Amino acid sequence: MKAYGVNELRKMYLDFFKSKDHLCMNSFSLVPKNDKSLLLINAGMAPLKPYFTGLEVPPKKRVTTCQKCVRTGDIDNVGKTARHLTFFEMLGNFSFGDYFKHEAIAWSWEFLTQVVGMDPERLYPSIYGEDDEAFDIWTKEIGVPAEKITRFYRDPVTGECDNFWEHGAGPCGPCSEIYYDRGLKYGCGKPDCKVGCDCDRFMEVWNNVFTQFDGDGKGGYTELANKNIDTGMGLERLAVVVQDVDSVFDIDTMRAIRDRICELSGKTYETNADDDVSIRLITDHIRSSTFLISDGVMPSNEGRGYVLRRIIRRAARHGRKLGINGLFMAELAKTVITCSKDGYPELEEKKDFILTNLIKEEEAFNKTIDKGLSILSSFEDEMKTAGKKVLSGADAFKLYDTYGFPLDLTLEILEEKGYEVDKEGFDKAMQVQKETARKARKVTTYMGADASVFDFYTTPTEFTGYTKLTDEAEIRVVSCDTETESGIASELTEFLGEGQNGTLIADKTPFYATMGGQQSDQGVIVTDEGEFLVQNVEKLVGGKYAHHGVVRNGIIRKGTTGTFKVDAALRGATCKNHSATHLLQKALREVLGSHVEQKGSYQDAERTRFDFSHFQAMTNEELAKVEEIVNREIAASLPVLTDVMDIESAKKSGAMALFDEKYGDSVRVVSMGDFSKELCGGTHVKNTSEIGSFKILSESGISAGVRRIEAITSANVTAYYKTLENELRSAAAVAKCAPDALSAKIASLQEEIKSLNSEVEKLKAKLAGNSLSDIMNNVREKNGVKILCANVPDADMNSLRNLCDTLKEKLGESVLLLASATDGKVSLVSMATDGAMNKGAHAGNLIKECAALVGGGGGGRANMAQAGGKNPAGIGACIEKGFSVAESQIN
Repeated sequence: MKAYGVNELRKMYLDFFKSKDHLCMNSFSLVPKNDKSLLLINAGMAPLKPYFTGLEVPPKKRVTTCQKCVRTGDIDNVGKTARHLTFFEMLGNFSFGDYFKHEAIAWSWEFLTQVVGMDPERLYPSIYGEDDEAFDIWTKEIGVPAEKITRFYRDPVTGECDNFWEHGAGPCGPCSEIYYDRGLKYGCGKPDCKVGCDCDRFMEVWNNVFTQFDGDGKGGYTELANKNIDTGMGLERLAVVVQDVDSVFDIDTMRAIRDRICELSGKTYETNADDDVSIRLITDHIRSSTFLISDGVMPSNEGRGYVLRRIIRRAARHGRKLGINGLFMAELAKTVITCSKDGYPELEEKKDFILTNLIKEEEAFNKTIDKGLSILSSFEDEMKTAGKKVLSGADAFKLYDTYGFPLDLTLEILEEKGYEVDKEGFDKAMQVQKETARKARKVTTYMGADASVFDFYTTPTEFTGYTKLTDEAEIRVVSCDTETESGIASELTEFLGEGQNGTLIADKTPFYATMGGQQSDQGVIVTDEGEFLVQNVEKLVGGKYAHHGVVRNGIIRKGTTGTFKVDAALRGATCKNHSATHLLQKALREVLGSHVEQKGSYQDAERTRFDFSHFQAMTNEELAKVEEIVNREIAASLPVLTDVMDIESAKKSGAMALFDEKYGDSVRVVSMGDFSKELCGGTHVKNTSEIGSFKILSESGISAGVRRIEAITSANVTAYYKTLENELRSAAAVAKCAPDALSAKIASLQEEIKSLNSEVEKLKAKLAGNSLSDIMNNVREKNGVKILCANVPDADMNSLRNLCDTLKEKLGESVLLLASATDGKVSLVSMATDGAMNKGAHAGNLIKECAALVGGGGGGRANMAQAGGKNPAGIGACIEKGFSVAESQIN
């Protein structure tokens, strides 16, 4: 395989798909167009969302792009690892309701093996565990051996799967990735190293997303009428494989930047770990900065401008750490432009603009970082001269916003010297800045992790709720939450007042956050100044626990210590439902078979919902058996134990989990006696006897091969049976019998009703027969075919059909149309004999032309048809029309 450069690979990819009749579109700007849900374009398909959602018509059903992207969710890891980037290029081929899996898979294989020249023996596809269609394409059409294909299933705890793309409600579908085996030198050395291993041996180079479902966000899926293809392939990752280098920082375009940094700093890459972090960070950040400025983003203190400023200043600070003297960002940008202008000619066109803005921002930052402490010192001198002891809020905010001094740091320095800070003035200045940022950004739940007001706080929250329901914790972050058209907007503040909705983040918490199907705890947070009602808890990126709720009384202030109290009754009820779900899964596997796997779950204080793989509806006997097993194990009083261990030990212990998924260094294994053992991060009872009882309420299908059981436990079972008992007593009272005699009473009433219905039908038939003589007076004849159209009072559809049959026997070859009105509704029945049909009669066409006159519609076969209507006043006209149409049909 030839070691193609990045620019060559980009062109090869786009040219390949142009040959497959794709429209090659230029990369969209990093600034989203008409999409305030995103700060910056962060994925290859993001600017194409209007085409996927149907809001806009694509210029062609087949499109290919190389999209520049910026993603800052993992910005703190950039430089520390050789994988993370803020700027990257995404190669993509897209189908909007045109081709689907067969073409997408075949073309991905053709490009990699025939165009790029990869060895097919080193390529390993992966698929979503249940996507047998993709498996068949890979094995039967492409010829990949089945043993080389990895199936990825949903995580049993979270319900998530890397090979099933979905983001809330909306279009979603399975994925099929292609991994390249880079060889043993990049492996971990473990004998079971394979696709999905965390080492660098198997690298994903291609991802086909088959958007074929419309998800409801709750585990339900329906097939899309127009299926789409969304292919994503990181250009930098592809280059790593093709050029056979260690990381993205070693590919030709990025190595040129890296080498220039080393030249300016006098450092040598891979000789000092700390220097390497700085070199990698600057290499990435100068690319982001250059492309952002070329797309018109300017450094500022809000929105995407703040993202750019943060990136530039991080790079500038690390340049100083490397010992680079003077300005250097613009110099590095020249290398970026030289390396990337082939694919993005706008870089050369805007070169002066890019360099000028980088120079200005770097100059400004150099002044601030050098002057930060001296400015604070000058503020101290000014206060001392004026005899003041309080630093103004505006000055404190200036230090925070312009020079990067957190308020806490300013407070600490000044307090040591006997000064204070005007916090109220600081809050007002902060409010103005956050309001400006809020207007520039709307909340999004779609595509990527956008910048949020909580991004600055990177310390994970320690969860203590496994062992305690009350704990003391320091409130580190406070936000005021307001509802907007696009969702909840959070704005940082120093305190919340009574009645205000907000979010609190603390250093630790006993509150469980919604995860893996288990819904969050509720409760209260009490401080010396107020009480905060916790309504739900969310785990944010970076392990931060966000407590959402409202101040019930007093005020809640940032920096204070509070008592965090979980609602014990609510937690207990939720734990019972969660633990029962573990017993349920094991019972299902015993009754139905080992093919049963978790596909989703939900537990709160009221119920549990469990989605699982199974090919048909469960029988009543199977449901009863599962319920019996679960209640048996509850009564067995099994101890519920949790062990924390590494993933390898968890495997050996026999814990149920989808081990093809990626887990952390340590996992929690929950055991219930010898009956159940699962990998689970939720909260549970200490003994199964605490669950009390278990009752299945329903079993249903939610998608192909996936069933859903809803069930209740404990007090909810008692309440359920109490409701049934009340309903039983009420029904018995209406039936005028004792509750234990209700079944017999109902059977008796049914027999009585059956007998009465039989008598009614006999009377109807007699009445209809009595009207035969009157009806027969209306018979007309044409070409040997008798035509009869008549109104029969108070006859239902069944009686009309029976009467038609009787009339055919009396009349011989005939065409019939009978009408009747009952309770304001019209019934029409038409019939034709074989002889009549041979001469052109057609009951379906006859009734179709007549039904409109009675306000209805209908049709049927040539020999028999029926219709309904809601205009009895039109029956007379309908009868006359019937004669006319029937006569016209007879040849």
